[in-house]
Amino acid sequence: MACRDSDDKQQRRFNLADLKHQAVEYYRNNEVPQRLEEVLNTMFYQRPADFYGYLANYFAGLSQPPVICKLSGKKILDGIGRPTLEVEVTCRIREREKRVCSSTISSHAEMLENTSNEAFDADERERRESVNTAIEWINESFNEMFRGLQPTDQDNIDKLLGEYFSKKAEEDKIRREAEKEKEAQEAVPPVSHPQPAAPQSGKKKGTKQGKKPSLVEKPILPAEPPEPIVKGSMAVGCISLALAKAAAIITEIPLYMHIALLKANQEAPKELAVPLPMITVLSCGKSSPGKLNLMKEVMLIPPAWLTAKQAIKRCLDIQKQLMKLTEPPVQPPSSVGEGKKSSRDAKKAPPPVLRKMSHLGCLVIGSESLEHPLTLIQTACANLSMELGTDVHLGLNCAAHELMDYSKGKYEILFGVHKSAEEMVDVYLELTNKFPSIKTFIDPLRKEDKQQWIVLRNTLGAKYHLIAEDSCRNVSKLLEDDSMSTPKCRGFILKYTNETKITDFLQVSQLLEDRKQICILGSPDGESIDDSLVDLAVGLGTKFIKLGGLSRGERVTKYNRLLAVEEELSKNGRLCERDERDLFDFVEEEEEEEEDEFDCTDFDTGIVQAAL
Repeated sequence: MACRDSDDKQQRRFNLADLKHQAVEYYRNNEVPQRLEEVLNTMFYQRPADFYGYLANYFAGLSQPPVICKLSGKKILDGIGRPTLEVEVTCRIREREKRVCSSTISSHAEMLENTSNEAFDADERERRESVNTAIEWINESFNEMFRGLQPTDQDNIDKLLGEYFSKKAEEDKIRREAEKEKEAQEAVPPVSHPQPAAPQSGKKKGTKQGKKPSLVEKPILPAEPPEPIVKGSMAVGCISLALAKAAAIITEIPLYMHIALLKANQEAPKELAVPLPMITVLSCGKSSPGKLNLMKEVMLIPPAWLTAKQAIKRCLDIQKQLMKLTEPPVQPPSSVGEGKKSSRDAKKAPPPVLRKMSHLGCLVIGSESLEHPLTLIQTACANLSMELGTDVHLGLNCAAHELMDYSKGKYEILFGVHKSAEEMVDVYLELTNKFPSIKTFIDPLRKEDKQQWIVLRNTLGAKYHLIAEDSCRNVSKLLEDDSMSTPKCRGFILKYTNETKITDFLQVSQLLEDRKQICILGSPDGESIDDSLVDLAVGLGTKFIKLGGLSRGERVTKYNRLLAVEEELSKNGRLCERDERDLFDFVEEEEEEEEDEFDCTDFDTGIVQAAL
């Protein structure tokens, strides 16, 4: 019995000695003794107040880099109550799973203001299906695909996203073609019977003597079919943005600095400039109550020498004045004897300005003429002792693609007033002559009217920005396109939607810089409270940012972020001052005549063939 006990003790001693030897080897292989000696010697001389906090920070720097362990897709509502997508990122950090951040992407498509109720309902159904598909992609395919990857590897992340989306886009294309073939087979062509020829008379029917025949107007180019949106594409853009935010949080730098490092190949810029805000104050578009349709957004563009804080305050003062000027007057109660007199005066008085608040964060007013909203802003500036063109500039978002009446082949700029593409050039020229403070026109013509874009640019000259927004809805397609499919303009407004990735934005901004064109980041109609767009604009170094008006929480959130970024850059000594000449006073490079001018004969022939 005693022999057996001694054997057990010896075995335990052997096991304990073996464990001690394994522990020594384990800690030695991981350099624990050297690290402990190093940090303890350093702490002895520094004598930190938080002893264990110092140790925690030291060893945290030696830990393995965080990796993605879970992606979660959720359905939320955007600023106008439509369903949109949110992605949550959970990473494994120092042996613990931790929710790092979330990101929201805007609605998958924007509806025109003149959209019918049937089209709106169909878009709502498609939107819900797209969000549900995106959630399915995230919680299943993407969750498995990105598990174990580092969120800081943006290039690899966007490459995997692009490859996955390309497969889904090809499947969607095949499905759409099969549906078209099925519809074509089911459709029965009507039987046409030849009509007998009408007897010819000596006189032409419909013509009278003494009157000249009316000139036949050239048919317009039909609108290009909208690019089909792949259901679930929102997952691609949302994941790319969410993981960029996660990388910035993990590396403990702001998102705008993370984007700037990606753009400059990890070389930290010495200074960053805050983009100049284009602030919308009035809306007189297709859905406004008055006759005017041409001005979907009337924007204030502050001078470049103002800080963002000063610019926002100045525009906010003008907006308050506009609120006062458009406020309906309160009529005092009249006596019985004065009732008839007041009713007669009311008939002679001009109609009150109808107003409401738009989802763009600005006032929607009813105007009866092109000059009315601009004169209103002029009056508001005069009341504040400001001068248009000096203290603040104007910009117009015309959204011309929403104004085309295809039955007449003309733009309906006012209710019942139609203008051809050639006549629109004269309209804008007259506006700039009356209001030289206008510096920017956004979508003054459809993207199909390319010749008139060139004529308008040559007519107005280099003092004005012609900006395209409708022709670059899909940033990925803009990269694939040659410049001939987009109108000749000074710059583009880019929006982060659908399958757009962070690397796409980096490439497009660099492409526009190489072409010496302006890159503007804009928020879509269905906006959320995610303020990442401001960080993207600062990191990419865009000249302008278009966020809408100074009302509604989802838009004010972005303006607050703009102020916070400016304050942070100024505090760290990295705020770069803007150059007024770089924004407005520029000379466009001369281009070859073959690019700028079309052969009129070929152009007319192309129009007729397209119309037929």
